[in-house]
Amino acid sequence: MLFSPKVITFVTVKRLDKYILKSFIIPFLATFFIILFVLVMQALWLAFDDLAGKGISISIIFRFLWYTTLIVAPQALPIGILLSSIMTLGSLSENYEFAAAKSAGISLQRMVRSLVFFAIFMSSINFLFLNYVYPYAILKQINLKINIRKKQPALALVPGSFNSEIPNYQIKFDEKYGKENNLLKNVLIYDLSSNRGNNKIISAKNGELISEEGSRYMTLKLNDGHFFEHHVNNNTSFKDKKRMKASYADFDEYILNIDISSFSDDDLDQIKHTKNFNMLSLAQLKDTLPDLKQRYDEYVVTRSKTLYANADAKELFRHPDSIVNKNINRNILANFTDLQQKDILNSAIAKIDRSLNNYTSNKNNFKHRRKVLNLYDIEFYNRVAFSLSCLLLFFIGAPLGSIIRKGGMGLPMILAIAIYVLYFFSNTFGRNLAEESSLSAIAGSWLAVTLMLPLAIILTTRATKDKGLLDINSLFVKIANFFKKIFSKKRK
Repeated sequence: MLFSPKVITFVTVKRLDKYILKSFIIPFLATFFIILFVLVMQALWLAFDDLAGKGISISIIFRFLWYTTLIVAPQALPIGILLSSIMTLGSLSENYEFAAAKSAGISLQRMVRSLVFFAIFMSSINFLFLNYVYPYAILKQINLKINIRKKQPALALVPGSFNSEIPNYQIKFDEKYGKENNLLKNVLIYDLSSNRGNNKIISAKNGELISEEGSRYMTLKLNDGHFFEHHVNNNTSFKDKKRMKASYADFDEYILNIDISSFSDDDLDQIKHTKNFNMLSLAQLKDTLPDLKQRYDEYVVTRSKTLYANADAKELFRHPDSIVNKNINRNILANFTDLQQKDILNSAIAKIDRSLNNYTSNKNNFKHRRKVLNLYDIEFYNRVAFSLSCLLLFFIGAPLGSIIRKGGMGLPMILAIAIYVLYFFSNTFGRNLAEESSLSAIAGSWLAVTLMLPLAIILTTRATKDKGLLDINSLFVKIANFFKKIFSKKRK
């Protein structure tokens, strides 16, 4: 005998590993690129209004699509792993290839060992991608969008707040509408071109942006508005400025030509914004977080000291019993006259109102600082948690495919979409809770993994023991036994 049984078994298992790996990789590549294409087209559709009809060249659009592809690739990778694992193991089980391997004494764990190593390898790739490529793509895409808006300044105007991107003007409006998104509602403009402050104010019920390609001017056509200008000379004293004349008028139509020659810079690769939380690697996030936390703690301490000082809390202290006047009424106000009581109550109400106004004015700033800190903290932990999604979803898809014993694109596609939607929404839900400080950053980032891990363990255990997805017979037996016990107790 030339070869021993162990050598024959070893060669057979190696061939089986290659066969299973090949059966997995082909549908994985197909599903990965299909899902990647769908995600890129979705992102392009969302950005369609900012890109279409704005005079942007095809090369810039392709560059935008390339950065978008790099951004959505970490999302497409786990979906491809999940779908291809269900398809591959479902097809092998449907064609009784797993049954033949089990009859030869090869366990399920041994058969999918090569796929486990492949899933671990893809999780490592996903981690490296999230840590290095994803921040780079976010950095380039955001700066590309900003530079595109500089080429098309009408894109830079955002409703609901003052826009200061256009030099010498502060422009605010409530809404953008129209087919070309160039009509404005309730426009307010501060003209600062004279370098004398906001002495020239223009308001209008609606307006229209007219910007021609290659022109150094952007025309703003205003309708049904009001014009006010306070005539001030730089050498005039403050008292004289109050007596200076002002001109004002109502108008039906007013044309304002704004010089946008400074927006003609063609350098679309200019990088100005580099400190967003999703532009940093894990090492950069680790270096940034301590500084953010220190500044946040200092802000909280400063606000608490201000509140303490405004409330005159340092004046509140306990007197020893030996110096307490026994004749003083325990009702503090009863020790004063009516006029004094009125003054005390008015003073207390004024201090309370001042503290409440101080708190209200700083509440939004407080929430904003906390939210920024949470975003950096969540991004740090989510990079690690999301990189393990390939491995986690493989241990859900592989046993599920061997249990349902169905290959192809029908049922596996439905199951893969349902599982990934559950994972994605639980991950988004956890991040949102952590962003609002309802959960810690670690708990919010790992919420999806915590919820999906028991499902992976249950499915893997049932597939290893060659059990179905749901044993209906045993379920009915357990229910019947439960009711038997209840009726037997009642009879006794």
